[in-house]
Amino acid sequence: MPATNATIPAVAHHTAAINGAQIHYVTAGSTGSPVLLVHGFPETWWAFHRLIPLLAEAHRVVAVDLRGFGDSSTADDDHDSATAAEDLHGLIEHLGWGRVHVTAQDISGGTVFRLVAAHPQDVLSLTAIETGLAGFGLEGLADVTHGGSWHIGALVAPGIPELLFAGRERELLGRWAFPSMVAVAGSVTDADVDELARTYARPGGWRGAVGLYRSMLAEGEDLRALAASSPLTVPVLAVGAGGGSFTSATLRQVTAGAVTAVQLDGVGHYVALEAPDALAAAILGFTGSVASA
Repeated sequence: MPATNATIPAVAHHTAAINGAQIHYVTAGSTGSPVLLVHGFPETWWAFHRLIPLLAEAHRVVAVDLRGFGDSSTADDDHDSATAAEDLHGLIEHLGWGRVHVTAQDISGGTVFRLVAAHPQDVLSLTAIETGLAGFGLEGLADVTHGGSWHIGALVAPGIPELLFAGRERELLGRWAFPSMVAVAGSVTDADVDELARTYARPGGWRGAVGLYRSMLAEGEDLRALAASSPLTVPVLAVGAGGGSFTSATLRQVTAGAVTAVQLDGVGHYVALEAPDALAAAILGFTGSVASA
């Protein structure tokens, strides 16, 4: 397993003190409206390493490691979705690029929903990829009696991630997480697994995931109230793949206007790794329509 973070050509790495944490992010591109990429689990910014060059042809791109993930800090403080949302707000202010197209996937849905609802002045549009929201059905993923996944209960139980997963990060990701949720054969390589496992193997490397999954199980009422008081008013794109229409059905419940939906058949849950060209085409078509509106 490599000891240092992986990279790709034409990407610059940065770390900034934001909201009491050291936040690692990468940037690419030099022109066009900004796109902010927000990963899920078990991911880091690296989940987007194939997508970034495609988007950077038309946009300035920033991909972040949420606090407690990747090469961002893992302090003994809160790693909940509300804190992560304020981190993103702080990052947008730190960059000074103006309003951004927010693109997020998987468990980061609650984080970016909070960001867009609380700070609409930060956001040009929202693209949600294979994600959902607590209070709108996402909690069902933890219900193993009705098809949910065991890993959520293991992650949120105090001390269990460190007890069960420490030293087994690569096996967990390479032998269970990706094989069970990827549909495009060969799309997640050994090098991808090595890079992602490297960061989860750091001291405190599970804290970000633990915090967001604990938020998912606790914030349903908060997000329903937020959706009622501050429905999304920015343009929204929902990208479904292995999860079908779940993402678009969720976003339609929290959005004041129309939701554009794209379904990528034959693709599993990790769309940016499995189908970067198709995803880039969907995002670029959407952001282009926002720019021309």
